[in-house]
Amino acid sequence: MAVLLIAVAGAAGVLARYGIGQLTPSLWATFAVNVAGSFAVGLLVHLGRDWSSEARDAVGIGFLGGFTTFSTFTVQAVLETDGGRPGLAALYVGASVGVGLAAASAGYLAGRAIA
Repeated sequence: MAVLLIAVAGAAGVLARYGIGQLTPSLWATFAVNVAGSFAVGLLVHLGRDWSSEARDAVGIGFLGGFTTFSTFTVQAVLETDGGRPGLAALYVGASVGVGLAAASAGYLAGRAIA
């Protein structure tokens, strides 16, 4: 049952990411998805503590794993560099890592405060 829940939640996460990408087709859509996902995973650490392992895995591994993506992030950076925009690529990488870490920390602290 856990595998099925993870698969269904993963499909939902992928579709959510795809929808956001269609609304805003740019590297910043990937940035926003990864920042939101980082926050949500940080939040899940505390708020999901009392959930069943199946529910935690469905949300964390399934939905958020499908929603966020490291591979798209890295390819966007390569494409920007290859397109003659190495400064934008560097800004994107730095902002993604820095803001992603800040979002994960904020989610973690928020979850700890709420739990």
